[in-house]
Amino acid sequence: MERVILHSDINACYVSVELLDRPDLRGLPVAVGGDVQARHGIILAKSDEAKRCGVKTGMVLWQARQLCPELVVLRPHYEKYEAASRAARAIYAQFTDRQEPFGLDESWLDITGCYAHKDGYLAAQEIRRRMKSELGLTVSVGVSWNKPFAKLGSDYRKPDAVTVFDRSNFRQTIWPLPVNTLLFAGPATTRVLGAMGIRTIGQLAQADPECLRLRMGKSGITLYRYANGWDDSPVRRFDRPPPVKSIGNSTTPPRDLTCEEDARRVMLALAEEVAGRLRAGRYMTSLVEVAVRDAETLGWSSRQAALSRPTDITRELYQRAMALFDQLHAWPRALRGLGLRLGALSPAESPEQMDLFTDYRRRDGQRRIDAAVDAIREKYGDRAIRYMGSAKAEEMPREKCSFADR
Repeated sequence: MERVILHSDINACYVSVELLDRPDLRGLPVAVGGDVQARHGIILAKSDEAKRCGVKTGMVLWQARQLCPELVVLRPHYEKYEAASRAARAIYAQFTDRQEPFGLDESWLDITGCYAHKDGYLAAQEIRRRMKSELGLTVSVGVSWNKPFAKLGSDYRKPDAVTVFDRSNFRQTIWPLPVNTLLFAGPATTRVLGAMGIRTIGQLAQADPECLRLRMGKSGITLYRYANGWDDSPVRRFDRPPPVKSIGNSTTPPRDLTCEEDARRVMLALAEEVAGRLRAGRYMTSLVEVAVRDAETLGWSSRQAALSRPTDITRELYQRAMALFDQLHAWPRALRGLGLRLGALSPAESPEQMDLFTDYRRRDGQRRIDAAVDAIREKYGDRAIRYMGSAKAEEMPREKCSFADR
């Protein structure tokens, strides 16, 4: 039986939800943006009117206002967006129990074999109607026999539309599209493919898979299969989330980081936060990645390293992160932000290969300290206890430290 996969995308979700409470702003260029004072001043979502003025998601607010002086910027209210997402999933649940969220505003639905809604196009139209009448939100829905093409369908026509890609038309409609419209073909991947002369999905589908594998590894073969419509990955049920592959966080302080002491305080806070999440999920990590954002260019650069043994100890992760940081960054260049990611995760219960050169008594002591800190925070809150010298980004003093303080 041919699969029937839908991908439903709430149009301009953040803005659409905000306009439910501000109907007076309908028809005006509206955006949801961050806090300028806290330097999270970027566009998170924009209305069609703002988009027509050139406003883009991720653009800093001052640039957006230059393009669109009449732009109305609203502060985000994530609790509203989460409530709208739950309401949308409740509607989807009446069509199938196989729904897989892709962020707050998107979901794949597998309606294969669902007797009441077996026709993908009719089911998509009914979802559109109910979302609009019950929630006041519009959605674009893609219909196909696989997840990447269904996602492409929801992006193909916006807003408030249904697009069907089936086996009879996908070569004519999908293959001429730019390769960056394909699922997971981001900017870096698009540059690699462009260097190989691949600029459309059709060219990717007809490329030599061995060349793709040699240049891009497994991801090249995955994209090749996507382009040909050969993806058979299942739609996961909502109550069965995908396995966690990495845990991380990044932050932008209220001022640039101008000395090593600044960086150490923020990095320790990041290490505390991600290590706590690591332990809460009962994982160990074997890979640490550090990212820095230059204050002048605003570009990110990163470096990662494998660990000699898996760990979940805050102090070990912090020390490895700072070693990577010292390789990655040289003062006096100021930094706009820092990031820390833990990858190569394994279950905490996994057996550990012991050696003669590790002080296991000391490591056990550090683990007991971390466990005590986790217990106190769970009971009294994250601010109840922390490592000496740690400072969350929002708590950084606004005055700059002197380079002589290094």
